[in-house]
Amino acid sequence: MSIFKSLPTAPVAPKRPVSDTRHGITRTDDYAWLRADNWQAMFKDPSILDADIRKHLEAENAYMNAAMEDTKDIQKVLFAEMKGRIKEDDSSVPVKDGPYAYGTLFVTGGEQPRYFREARDGGERTLMLDGDKEAAGKGYFRLAGLDHSVDHAFGIWGYDDKGSEYFTLKIRDLATGEDLSDVVENTGGGGVWAPDGKSFFYSALDENHRPSKVFHHIVGTPQSTDRLVYEEKDPGFFMGVGGSLLDDYIFIDIHDHETSEYRILSTMDLMAEPKLVAAREEGIEYEITEGGDVFYILTNDDDALDFKIMQAPVATPEKEHWTEVVAHKPGTLILSHMAFARHLIWLERKEGLPQIIVRDRETGDEHAIGFAEEAYSLGLHGAAEYDTDTIRFSYSSMTTPSQLYDYNLVTRERTLLKTQEVPSGHDANDYITRRVFAPGWDGVEVPVSLLYRADTVLDGTAPCLLYGYGAYGMAIPASFSTNALSLADRGFVYAIAHIRGGKDKGFSWYEDGKMDKKTNTFKDFIAAADYLNENKFTSYAKIVAEGGSAGGMLMGAIANMAPEKFAGIIAAVPFVDVLNTMLDDTLPLTPPEWPEWGNPIDSKEEYDQIAAYSPYDNVGEKPYPPILALGGLTDPRVTYWEPAKWVARLREKTTGDAPILLKTNMDAGHGGASGRFQRLEEIAFEYGFALKVVGKI
Repeated sequence: MSIFKSLPTAPVAPKRPVSDTRHGITRTDDYAWLRADNWQAMFKDPSILDADIRKHLEAENAYMNAAMEDTKDIQKVLFAEMKGRIKEDDSSVPVKDGPYAYGTLFVTGGEQPRYFREARDGGERTLMLDGDKEAAGKGYFRLAGLDHSVDHAFGIWGYDDKGSEYFTLKIRDLATGEDLSDVVENTGGGGVWAPDGKSFFYSALDENHRPSKVFHHIVGTPQSTDRLVYEEKDPGFFMGVGGSLLDDYIFIDIHDHETSEYRILSTMDLMAEPKLVAAREEGIEYEITEGGDVFYILTNDDDALDFKIMQAPVATPEKEHWTEVVAHKPGTLILSHMAFARHLIWLERKEGLPQIIVRDRETGDEHAIGFAEEAYSLGLHGAAEYDTDTIRFSYSSMTTPSQLYDYNLVTRERTLLKTQEVPSGHDANDYITRRVFAPGWDGVEVPVSLLYRADTVLDGTAPCLLYGYGAYGMAIPASFSTNALSLADRGFVYAIAHIRGGKDKGFSWYEDGKMDKKTNTFKDFIAAADYLNENKFTSYAKIVAEGGSAGGMLMGAIANMAPEKFAGIIAAVPFVDVLNTMLDDTLPLTPPEWPEWGNPIDSKEEYDQIAAYSPYDNVGEKPYPPILALGGLTDPRVTYWEPAKWVARLREKTTGDAPILLKTNMDAGHGGASGRFQRLEEIAFEYGFALKVVGKI
């Protein structure tokens, strides 16, 4: 392409065919060698990566750097703009808990958060943990947070310094700021304190990066002596451990993408066996929260597709004792719930928009907290204390910076605590946010959230960045993004396609975008592009598609299905080698993912379904647009070899001359760079690519 000039010769990955036969079907993978045989060990020590693989990835990075050389100046400008919209010395509004209020802050130039506390009603702040100090000298560093004990004497803090998401836990004396000798390794991050502050519970990851065990650690003892509390034998289930607001129960949450099970442990007897609440039933989900003498249970049991809320006595939480509190309302999806001494609260979504519902537990009276904009985002934060009439929530829209409120559940008074500052300036009147609906291939209406400057001419000439995800029931909020303003200010229409596979329009919206209906996700995204083109918000020649992880699968699929409708494609940590990954049950997420995509090992029908759309397997001889794929060497979720193999095959098959680029972060995993400004540099790089392919630089 003329916009990519004087490029060096692109790397050519050697072909080393490996054949695999399943269900009588033989497939040959020429690039299977890019998968390191020692990937488990390499995630913990990247220096042992096979030399041939490292050489290839470095060659790809060199080629990518050459192709993007002329974007370096605009990347610097974009980075400066985005950094200028961040209050560098920002701090959170402290959350009250007992005698203290806890919060986080950043310092000017700092990459990592710092954790502090102060007296409950204000006073001098005490620094408990300095993330910048702990990250010094490390190429990658991610904090898992700081959880204080019930008596406020100690804190558990965790970190990952490889990007592999194996977190190490340490215990800090909050009075002295010194760490104890305890070191707990290979965890999922974080722990739950017992009420006496002398022990805690945590989940441990096995060699395949699965949280398969919950342990009880006593402060001052070696990890090797930790007691095994519960082990999940089924590799198809995730597991996490949490605690109640009243510190009276430890919750062990076991689930995949459609089935869940809870086991609970009373903190009155830490050595007891966890008690089963309701045995797992395929397709039945439930979540529990404490309510004093009852548990409140959010569930889809009895065909409650969009969920309902039940309750059960704490002493007898088994399913036969559940009674209905909030009935199922088709089309109104209950997303989450929490309980306090006098109120039950839940976050729901109807017609794609969220609202918070408050119920008086004694009278049953209900009222809603809602807003009037066409598209917006709500976050329900609740409170750290059970006996309270004040909760916290956040609000934003694509034009309105995030606002944090305290809300009195009795008087219904909203108190604005903080509005997100944009130091370089922001006038919401300069921008327009809209919610439009694109006709889907089968008659559904696909919501699309839009952001653009008020002076943008909508005659088909405006470039557009169209973002999509569409998996796991994750709804993409129409929230404020300071980064997106850099595109809007350059004449872009920034669009979010709320496609099937998410729960943006209820649970059925999710079910219509998974398993045998997965292709609806891809068709919805293309329908959004068609609508934006036909209604002159943009044109095909100006649309840059973007998605990451499962959204990267979306990018691979639409590249195969409609390459002519996109000026460029950005695929971050893209899950594109779907069939091979779902056939490899040693990989971290494979067994838990079978309910989402299908199990091609056991089922030929599901094998065929995945094979029909898996982006890597369906790369064809056609002219692909410019593509930028991004991977992380130690990513345990979407392994680095997926984008590497995909790019190799795309480059082999494409009949066009548009460059196919691969950038592998050799110091990071799934989430990319760990520091707040390092992450901005990555976004500036991606936006630089978008500007380049639409001819804006």
